[in-house]
Order: sequence, then structure tokens, then C-alpha cells
Amino acid sequence: MNNEELIMAAREARKTAYAPYSHFQVGAALLTDTGRVYCGCNIENAAYGPSNCAERTAFFKAVSEGERSFRKIAVVGGREGTEADALCAPCGICRQVMQEFCDPEKFKIILTDGRGKIRELSLGELLPYGFGAENLSR
Repeated sequence: MNNEELIMAAREARKTAYAPYSHFQVGAALLTDTGRVYCGCNIENAAYGPSNCAERTAFFKAVSEGERSFRKIAVVGGREGTEADALCAPCGICRQVMQEFCDPEKFKIILTDGRGKIRELSLGELLPYGFGAENLSR
């Protein structure tokens, strides 16, 4: 699956976002090493803390189905009722979840602003000096 197809899947996932408080809708599409795509959207909660980001929703869906190896994720976000007007990068918690399952140098994060700008970064670029399982074995 190419980046444009993954971005389209993320755009579709964004349409199902539940964001009645922030009105900021995010969609994510996660590609596994087996070629499957898992989509997620952000899901807010009135208590805020129990809210979940689109990226983590996609990862949790995939992991709960037995997937453990991932290639890349596309993320699209913006105000409700609009096309994304800026790149929407994963939050710190989402980056940490990615660190748990992905090689920081090989796993790619594709961001787009809805106007044609696409940026592809490695997890290592977004989370330098990430904390992972190897830190616990020292």
C-alpha cells in the first residue's frame, strides 16, 4: 500500500471521530508488516482523561487482533467540518505506544495537511532517545 492510499484510509477514519468537546477530528491508518490496515479515530470523553487518540485506537485494534509488526501510519487531523489545514503529528503518549511496537528508524509516520503537503518522518525523528524495553534490561 502506498502513502496516498494510506492517507485516504486515514481521511475516511477521521469521519468517524467522536470529538464533541474539542471539535478536532483525527484519523489514522496503520499498515502492518502483513499488509493489513487498521484504522482509528480520536474518541473523546467528558472527563478528558479517558479520551483516546486516533493513533492509539489503530494500534490497540491491531494488537488486540494479534499484530505485532508495523511499517507505517498515516495521520490526518483538523477542526470538525474542515479539511486539515496543518500537519497533525502524534502526541507524546502515541509516540510512546509506537516505541513499544516499532523500530524507531524503520517505522514511518506520514503526515498531511489536506492541501497536498505530505511529510514522512521516522519514529526516531519524532521521538529521539525514546524509552523502550531495552532500557529495562540494563
